[in-house]
Amino acid sequence: MQTSTKAPVRVPDPPVWAPWSINWSAVWVGALTGLAAAVIFGLMGAALGGTATRSLSWTAVTRLDVAAAVLGAFLAFAAAGWAAAKVAGIPFAEPAMLHGALAWLVALPIVLALLSFGAGSAFGGWYGGLAGPASLAPAADAITGSARATALTSLTAILLGLMGSVIGGWIASGEPMTLSHSRTRKTVWSQPERSVL
Repeated sequence: MQTSTKAPVRVPDPPVWAPWSINWSAVWVGALTGLAAAVIFGLMGAALGGTATRSLSWTAVTRLDVAAAVLGAFLAFAAAGWAAAKVAGIPFAEPAMLHGALAWLVALPIVLALLSFGAGSAFGGWYGGLAGPASLAPAADAITGSARATALTSLTAILLGLMGSVIGGWIASGEPMTLSHSRTRKTVWSQPERSVL
């Protein structure tokens, strides 16, 4: 009788879901950094005369207003994302961007709470739509146009802040800012193969 011996077949392990760990201390540091930077940029914009965004018409908005709002909203939360990723010590772009976005997410309700307590002037006029339309226009017939304008400017400031926080986290990781880099990155963790008889 002949017995056949089969060589063991090498089967790679199935992909394992590995959650990204979140460093909440770093997220809070990033959120507070973003809030402090937003106040600084808001006050700088007001000092430079960029306060017409709370007016009732778009004709009063100047290029200085737009530049102060875009740079202020973007750079404040770029600093938040950078701080969150640096404090967490993350060397990879994806989890660093996640920490930046979480810092923005934590800071947003704090901005809303501060605006409800009347601190809107410290953040600049671009966040004024978050405080509610009743505080924006003294005349009842002008509330509709003012509410639309301030809602649009607030939405712009919020989305620019989100973009800034993600890009700030990416910069803090130190990885190249290309979308294809993750495919060319060397694998840090490798799974050993298992043998099946």
